This record gives sequence, C-alpha cells and structure tokens, in this order.
Amino acid sequence: MQLNETHDPALQSWLGSANEEGTDFPIQNLPFAVFRRHGSQEAFRVGTAIGDQVIDLSVLATKGLFLGKTEQALKTCLSPQLNELMALGYEYWSSLRLDLSRALRVGSSLRGEIESTLVSMTDVEYALPAQIGDYTDFYSSIYHATNVGKQFRPDNPLLPNYQWVPIGYHGRSSSIAVSGQQFHRPCGQTRPPTASEPQFGPAQKIDYELELGIFVGRGNALGDRIAIDDADQHVFGLCLFNDWSARDIQAWEYQPLGPFLSKNFASTVSPWVITFEALAPFTTPWTRAEDHPQPMPYLESDKNRQRGGLDIVLEVAISTAKMRKNNEEAECLATTNFKHSYWSVAQMLAHHTINGCNMRPGDLLGSGTQSGPHASEAGSLLELSQGGKQAVTLKNGETRSFLEDGDTVIMRGHCAKQGAKRIGFGEVTGTLLPAKIP
Repeated sequence: MQLNETHDPALQSWLGSANEEGTDFPIQNLPFAVFRRHGSQEAFRVGTAIGDQVIDLSVLATKGLFLGKTEQALKTCLSPQLNELMALGYEYWSSLRLDLSRALRVGSSLRGEIESTLVSMTDVEYALPAQIGDYTDFYSSIYHATNVGKQFRPDNPLLPNYQWVPIGYHGRSSSIAVSGQQFHRPCGQTRPPTASEPQFGPAQKIDYELELGIFVGRGNALGDRIAIDDADQHVFGLCLFNDWSARDIQAWEYQPLGPFLSKNFASTVSPWVITFEALAPFTTPWTRAEDHPQPMPYLESDKNRQRGGLDIVLEVAISTAKMRKNNEEAECLATTNFKHSYWSVAQMLAHHTINGCNMRPGDLLGSGTQSGPHASEAGSLLELSQGGKQAVTLKNGETRSFLEDGDTVIMRGHCAKQGAKRIGFGEVTGTLLPAKIP
C-alpha cells in the first residue's frame, strides 16, 4: 500500500479511452477480471481493464515479453480463475501491475504487442473472479447497525459487543454470482407481527445491501494469525458486492444463530477486482471517537490509525420494469462512502484470524451494508423505508418499500481526490425474478 510510479496522476496511456475524463479504468487502475468473448465457447481467462478494452493476459503470457515475478504472474493468467495469481503474493501482483503500467504508457515500445491482445469490453462476458472457498459477511457500518437496531430496540439500538468486536457471520459461497445475476424471489417461513404461528410462501421484503467485497490473496496456515499491519500483504483487492436479503424471513429465523435462508439465496459481485495497491492514493486516517471503546491491542496500530480507512464513494440505483419499458434511466437511491466504516479492512482480517482461522486465496469478506450519517446515505431499503413503514417515491411515481419482481439494482463505486487520478469499480447489477412456488 505504498505510493509508487504507477499512481502518478500525470501518466497517460497510448490507448485514448484510458485518458478520457471520468473513465473507471485509467492506467492508474489496472484491475483484474475473468472473461471470454460474449457468446463464445472460449475458455474463461484472466484480463486487465484499460479504458474500454480488456488486455487478454493469457495471450500476453505466451509472448515472452517479461521476466522474473511478472513472467510467473502471467503464467497463472492462463487459468479460468484468479486464485493462482492471488496465491503468489503481493510482490508478484505488484510486479505485474508495474510492468503493465509501463507497457501501456505513451511511448512504450511494447504498444504493438499489447494492442494485439486487446478485446473490446462490449464484446466480453464475465465469470466469477475467483473460486470462492469461504465467504464471511461483516457488519462494519455503525450507522447501518444503529439504523436497523432502532427499528427493533429504539432505546438500545447497538448490542453491547458492537463497539468492541468486528461482528460477522459465515455465509454460503455457492450462490454468489457475477454481475448480471438473475434470481427468483425466495420462499421460506415468515411470521407477520399479528400472527401466532409462522406461514410459508414467497418472501415479501426483498432488499439489497450496498457493500464492498474484499478478496483474500495469500492466506495463512491453520493456527497462524494475520497481524493488523500485515493485512495489506494478504488482501488482493476489492470489488462491489450486493448481499441480497429477505428481511421477513430474516426477522423470523435470525435468533439465536443469525441469518440462514434469508441470505443464502443470492449474492452478487462486480467482475472487476481493484487491487489493494491501486487504492493506495485513497487511504485515509482511521479514527475512533474518544467516547467510544478503543480497539484491543490486536486491532490497534499506528499504521491503521494513519491510513487504515479508504475513501471509496458508493452508490445504489434502481431500474424498475416500468422504467425500462419507458426507456427511463435508472434512479439513484443513495450515495455513501466506505470511509464511514466503523472497522477497517485490516481490522476485519486481523480479527478473522486471531483465533487461528486459516484464510485461503479467493476467500471473500463482505464489508456489511455501508451507510453514512445522513438518511440519504442509507445502504438498504430497510433503512430508506424505515422497515417498510415509509415508502420511497421514485421520480416516475412508483413507490418502493422493498423490491418488486422485475427490479434491477445497480451499484457503482469510485475513488477521487485532489492530486490523484480518479479510478472506478465499474458496476454490479442483479435482477429479482418472480418466485418459484414449491
């Protein structure tokens, strides 16, 4: 997470689209994804985004243009997943990113070689970036936790442990899919407030959760720990993450063990993984209010205090079936920032392993729903609609307390600050389909 020549905001690429104002993928970004040409039977392989193009790293790997750690890193890009690259470690990721940056700059002697590997983003489809062995969802936004807690415990919204321990639960990785996921409204048990017994049927309170996904790179052996100051050597990168929820199923099932069927029916990740190194210009001080409990020693360090936070703007929008029929643009529902997170990425990883839990390349951490201090920064409909009591009115006159069949949710993210080049995360989309009744 050190600044280096790849972060220079003055860098320009010989590819014009990478220099356009507002592009998510300038030369300062260089994220990774798994792709193939749309509708083809080609094998999925690893690519890097630059402007509106994808560098086919599997082709680049056969050209013999690079040596050392970059050559070894490229060999893993013949794989249909990022796990092998993730397992190599930070020095290999950084070496590959540096050599790609140099090859893409104005005046590079490798321009012709790189141009022959380019595929237009309009011609590709994506797969999951990695084989996700395990998935853990955290609850790192104190604003989200407070907003939700007030709906159930108005006088005591936060449970006693929240300010002491990064709360999380283990979710199901098999139902995580890449952007564009379509899934049916889940069925399950719910119990309306006025009923004495539960009922079975389609969930009525489907919600999105605006999150970041954190991909683990190099792992740790069972019994070992990842220290808070070593976390940036183990985090490969971040993506956008929508961890859908069935709030009415959740309300009935979550005690005493937590979410189960209310969460495991679908989760959606964006295809592009933004490397942790690319985010170095956008670190911020991590703070904890003086009147709050301060972190225990294993969750505390000067490094985390100085630059443990990340300034990442996150937004969520909705495109209803009616909007699409009338060719109306999606409507933004909320915008927030990951810098409001109560716990940092390093703290989440340090806590996850403090008991000796072993992490593996491709494991995914969800940040938990990200909400800010203002009502307009709520990362879920549960908050925006006050638990369904106050419907959100859209510009076309439609209202939403929770999602309806045919709704598509779109999430985007970017980083921007003075003295640094803006970089983006692309987007993650997902669509709710009608229930399949058993």
